[in-house]
Amino acid sequence: MKATAAALFGAAMTLTLPAAAQTTGQAAWQPTRPVEFVVTSGAGGGTDLFARTVQSIVTRHNLVPTSIVVTNKGAGSGAEGFVYGRGAQGDPHKVIFGTNNEWLLPLVARVAWKPLDLTPVTAMAFDEFMLWVKEDSPYRSAADLVAAARERPGVLRMGGSQTRDTDQTLTLLIQKAAGIRFTYIPFRGGGEAGVQLAGGHIDANTNNPSESTGGWRGGQVRPVCVFRREPLPAGPRVTEAQSWSDIPPCAAQGITVDEFRMPRTVFLPPAVPPGAQSFWADVMRKVSETPEWQDYIQRTSQTAALLSPDQMRALMQTEERAARELYGPEGWLVN
Repeated sequence: MKATAAALFGAAMTLTLPAAAQTTGQAAWQPTRPVEFVVTSGAGGGTDLFARTVQSIVTRHNLVPTSIVVTNKGAGSGAEGFVYGRGAQGDPHKVIFGTNNEWLLPLVARVAWKPLDLTPVTAMAFDEFMLWVKEDSPYRSAADLVAAARERPGVLRMGGSQTRDTDQTLTLLIQKAAGIRFTYIPFRGGGEAGVQLAGGHIDANTNNPSESTGGWRGGQVRPVCVFRREPLPAGPRVTEAQSWSDIPPCAAQGITVDEFRMPRTVFLPPAVPPGAQSFWADVMRKVSETPEWQDYIQRTSQTAALLSPDQMRALMQTEERAARELYGPEGWLVN
């Protein structure tokens, strides 16, 4: 399963890091009425934080001539937001923030859009994934959690954001890599999954750093490993004693999923004016160059990226092929 995990999310990094989306000047189109940032997840999750960070930076630096409102449409594993965007055909005042659920969800659910219906703008970051437990959990390491799950198959509860989405995909990879089985409990977003873990209602989750930083700092939850080949780069401490770089790779603790990352994506509705795609790509480029964005990337332990629309399409095709290979044996595919 190492190869599958790398194909799903590791290969994406090869597409993104050497090159960044480039634009040549401001497009003629620009917003003429209030803009809506549509978040395809619940409040408090990583996608919500992503969109609200972009909104704050755009507003602070006057990058858009009109006001911006953020709305959460995360029902149906994010399908609500993408269906809403699909229905706003031709309206470049709707900007949809998501992840790779835009192109993976149609593989496992009958939804009212196809991945290429929406207009890709960019992917601005790749989010890391960690395995989390409650602070007072008896599982002091990922190896402890694996051992307990092996002794009691299906008893331990793994929480995650939504059904048959990124978190459940990672849970599937963990199970296959370690030869164990969890009961997967879906929630509306990563923020809710973090709250449920802090409350002791689940035994573990696979949250991004951004979704559980407050819980870790507040002594409610703690990460036991990170799904990457090496520890995260050195940085400031999150708690009094530890920083993200102190968290060991999961592969060193018996979970041989070498790497798992998720893109933070931006789309527009179908059939928008070409100038609108260029305008929003340029806005996101300007956002990525601000100190506030660099601070967000460091605080949330993400990897910065700026994909062009063509790079996004290539990423979508690569991940769809790998996902079909993984989901098929599980009976998840609907087409």
